Amino acid sequence: MCGIAGIIYRNGNGAQRLGADMTRMLQSMKHRGPDSTGYALYRPPTAELILRIKLADGEGNGDIEWADRLRHRREEVKARLRAAGASLASMEEVNDYTIAARLDYDGDLKHLADYVESVPGAEVLSAGSALEIVKDLGDAKTVGDAYKLDSYLGTHGIGHVRMATESDVDISNAHPYWAYPFSDVAVVHNGQLTNYHQWRRRLERLGHRFASDCDSEIIAVYLAQKMAEGATLEQAMRMSLEDLDGVFTYICVSDDALGMAKDELAAKPLVLYEGDDMVVLASEEIAIRAVIDREIETYDPYESEVMVWTR
Repeated sequence: MCGIAGIIYRNGNGAQRLGADMTRMLQSMKHRGPDSTGYALYRPPTAELILRIKLADGEGNGDIEWADRLRHRREEVKARLRAAGASLASMEEVNDYTIAARLDYDGDLKHLADYVESVPGAEVLSAGSALEIVKDLGDAKTVGDAYKLDSYLGTHGIGHVRMATESDVDISNAHPYWAYPFSDVAVVHNGQLTNYHQWRRRLERLGHRFASDCDSEIIAVYLAQKMAEGATLEQAMRMSLEDLDGVFTYICVSDDALGMAKDELAAKPLVLYEGDDMVVLASEEIAIRAVIDREIETYDPYESEVMVWTR
């Protein structure tokens, strides 16, 4: 089931109400996935590296022992960032179990992420100069309100509402997925990969880690590997249609682009609107109508199609 959505603005220079628009789109598809909601949100790139780090799944009861454990993890993350060679500019406590760190760092991103994740319970949700991933349990309104996304201004983004079918209902198995360890790339996906285990073993042998048991994470890490080998985002997406088996539609974003890909059967839905002011796409047209209050024409991309729009 699940629902995916994406939007990229063609004007405004990063001052669009991205958080509010994505929440409206995702909430309109609540019926497709009430278990969790996630966003990959982009602002104009900064000189700093932004890490979104999850310290726990939020399952604690908020007692003193749980709070002490999370406080210790926050201090450990700070120490690991500095030990990895990063200069920490700021660290915001987004909530009890999520932090956003801004830092100066020009080293290997995989080394930095692996060092942070050596802290028990810590997971790097996203890394980049423009990207911030927000995901949690509940519908879009619940998550959007909790993370104050109504005031988030940005340039483009993607989102996902999840109905858990083959993996746990927790934050790690929620979409989007950062394309570890490639900066500023994220993916949301609707469908199923039938050669998931084959590709997971192959990518693990190349040194990649997986934070979940969800097959969708394969797409993100696959794209990261291809881009690390020199492919552009669009080239990597076209390669994925040859290498990944199953029935799937996915949306991918980088610091300046948004793209979509459909497998050769095109069984998983995606509706698209292209205008002078924005490009909007979603699993259902109702999500597009949630942010555009005028008469528009939409269409469905064809099978084996890859499309990319640049900001």
